[in-house]
Amino acid sequence: MAAVLHDQDKTMADSAVGLHLDRRAAALLTDPHFTSWAQTLSEVIADRDFPARRLHEWTLLRTIALGKPWVAEELTSASDWFQHSAATRQIVTSPEALRLLAERGRTRRVRNAASRQLRHRDQPN
Repeated sequence: MAAVLHDQDKTMADSAVGLHLDRRAAALLTDPHFTSWAQTLSEVIADRDFPARRLHEWTLLRTIALGKPWVAEELTSASDWFQHSAATRQIVTSPEALRLLAERGRTRRVRNAASRQLRHRDQPN
């Protein structure tokens, strides 16, 4: 990843790293190795805004997915990508997070998706 980030086309490099980061983070989301992977990666991408923010948001998504404490402001100030991912991924089951996104999600798409997730959770099997 460090080699890719040295590409002269910074936008393309950030995009390639972001795609790899998304794939790897999704695969490791609930795996205990996520933490060490994220720490190592954060050192490589520390000076790149987009990949660093995306890694932070994956880490927040993991926190919510594992039922660990999170701060409401982080959800409401997160990117559209994060809010949509949190509202549509089946791994986020926190009713508090889904309610917050249903009420205060940045876009109607996020609010609707979070509302659907909540209704789906409340339906008997």
